[in-house]
Amino acid sequence: MSIEPSDLIHGEAIAQALEMFRLNIPVEVLAQCPSTNALLLERARMGAPHASAIVCENQTAGRGRRGSTWISATGASLTFSLLWRFGSTVSALSGLSLAVAVAVARALEAQGGAQIELKWPNDLLFRGRKLGGILIETLSSADSTVAVIGIGLNVRNAPALGDRVGHQVADLREAGALGSRNELLVAQLLQLSQVLPTFEKHGFAPLREEWLARHAWQGRRVRLSGGGHQEAEGEAIGVAEDGALLLQVAGEVRRYYSGELSLGLA
Repeated sequence: MSIEPSDLIHGEAIAQALEMFRLNIPVEVLAQCPSTNALLLERARMGAPHASAIVCENQTAGRGRRGSTWISATGASLTFSLLWRFGSTVSALSGLSLAVAVAVARALEAQGGAQIELKWPNDLLFRGRKLGGILIETLSSADSTVAVIGIGLNVRNAPALGDRVGHQVADLREAGALGSRNELLVAQLLQLSQVLPTFEKHGFAPLREEWLARHAWQGRRVRLSGGGHQEAEGEAIGVAEDGALLLQVAGEVRRYYSGELSLGLA
């Protein structure tokens, strides 16, 4: 696939835009790498600085949650990872993926995106089709945590991606987000730089209502699976202040902290 000259990922343009917003986020631009998350995790172990980022044009071994593969296409995707150092243990970061999803949605809407929906715990949808995903991996010590936040977005020509991933996908162009990939990346980093300090100080609670306003499957019957078996089926009634999924099962509200969601029978 050819890339429009105006949509090349350009490190200098990104740096200038970040400087205009007074964001001290060094961004490394790579033509190809196995995985931005894997690379940044390795650098985190070697002491990479807080708020450093990698964006890659072509990931050859991109990863999703629970060992799945994230497939990107040159010129059609935006895939990047951001390293964020939290002064708290990993147990205090419950709901981080949902907070990140709010930041991503805000950024897309600022670039013209509409009808952006969120699926617990880490997907973005447009009209029921997958628009993007989030993968968070952590390194912990006794009193702090390094989070590597990976974000993958389908920017354009998503139908071609759908043939490769085996399910329906959407792209940012049809959702109305028309900025260049440089602009989209800067918008993402700007929102993350605002949301992550709020999350570190107050947790997910201040962002909960905003997440719920975009909840894709609110009030719908869903199945939750994990470890190769079904864990629960019930009505999705929202998320708790700590990011737990709330399901109404047999007249009882239950909390779940991990698993994969799919739509159940109506």
